[in-house]
Amino acid sequence: MRKTTPFFRMSEHFAKKMNRLAAQHEPFLFILDFDLKAPLIFTLAEAESRGILFEINGQRNFQPVFPTKKAIQFEKQPISFSDYRKGFDNVMRHIRHGNSFLTNLTFPTPVKTNLSFEEIFHRSRAPYKLLLPEKCVVFSPEIFVKITDGKISSYPMKGTIDAAIPNAASQILNDRKETAEHNTIVDLIRNDLSMVAKKVHVSQFRYIDEVKTHEKTLLQVSSEISGELPSDYHSNIGTIIATLLPAGSISGAPKQKTVEIIKESEIDQRGYYTGVFGLFDGQNLDSAVMIRYIEQKNNQMIFRSGGGITVFSEPEKEYQEMIDKVYVPIH
Repeated sequence: MRKTTPFFRMSEHFAKKMNRLAAQHEPFLFILDFDLKAPLIFTLAEAESRGILFEINGQRNFQPVFPTKKAIQFEKQPISFSDYRKGFDNVMRHIRHGNSFLTNLTFPTPVKTNLSFEEIFHRSRAPYKLLLPEKCVVFSPEIFVKITDGKISSYPMKGTIDAAIPNAASQILNDRKETAEHNTIVDLIRNDLSMVAKKVHVSQFRYIDEVKTHEKTLLQVSSEISGELPSDYHSNIGTIIATLLPAGSISGAPKQKTVEIIKESEIDQRGYYTGVFGLFDGQNLDSAVMIRYIEQKNNQMIFRSGGGITVFSEPEKEYQEMIDKVYVPIH
């Protein structure tokens, strides 16, 4: 396992609770914020009593609701390019000094919409959905890790393009910046999994998924990295998850220094955004990265988004990618 760091020490309490519940084969829901300052671990009965709703690859704790469909109003109010550029330039300075190879830079975007959190949750189409009442709603396309019968797999998602662009799939697969970014994350995740598993290998490399939104269709690039866990993995599930945090795809490489750069370059704390949530069903575990995330803050809805910055990044393109990721997957 990874050498103890301040980040890992913060995770010890929630990891022990996850270890205990999993060793007893007790199903539970976990919701872990980016900084691990407010991790939540609930039995399914506790989650239900708090009004928390989830859908994780078809496993859900609610009866499907079909709200009355209405025309969607969804207005984005992104930060100015000049404000974005300040964070971008600081990240690039660190990259040029060799402090990071890849840094995930994110910003909040206020949105105005005629949809409630509940309507967004029930109408969104995504494999991973979460509703924390009066806190946030998540409709994530990105798997964090799956643990099935002793096999652990991670699916980092790096690379997004508008599907309407001519030859979009070919463009993103052959883009120098996107290729470098994806390669860096695959290598990082492979190294992370090697701390908890054996026989780690890349099962699928740079495959494309299609994501439909309320305004356009996006193509997103992912890979699959897998390994084999020790036979006693149930009693160590929390420790395994803690060792892998934060998710490489939403932090960068090298991880510890890059997290410092993120906190220096972004304008506020991430909270639960880019944390992870998931379900242990008594035998297996499935989890997602908390991207495609809207939070309630000061009576306002705030969408959070961003992207990976490398030495090849162009600020105008990165700024536009941040805005393109502000959407609801309702169609």
